[in-house]
Amino acid sequence: MVYSTKPDFQYDTGDNPGEETPHAEKQSLRISLDKRNRGGKTVTLITGFRGKNDDLAALGKLLKTKCGVGGSAKDGEIIIQGDVRQKVADILVKEGYGRTKII
Repeated sequence: MVYSTKPDFQYDTGDNPGEETPHAEKQSLRISLDKRNRGGKTVTLITGFRGKNDDLAALGKLLKTKCGVGGSAKDGEIIIQGDVRQKVADILVKEGYGRTKII
């Protein structure tokens, strides 16, 4: 916490709200399989998401719930445990993410 005697001082919390999240049909998502630096485990990686971290986390939670697996969502990418590329692609298309490509 910083104390200032300036009457117009604005404290910066460091939270960056990020850019506005475009509509689902304007997002270009890429789905790929990744094994690097994961201890031999296979994960499905969804990249290309633009928008707020809260929206990214919500999409990640939806995918993890529908696939019945674990994972995480951070830094603009969603990591889903296991090889569920086709299932993720089907869910994303159903949710309105039409510009989704499996790599």
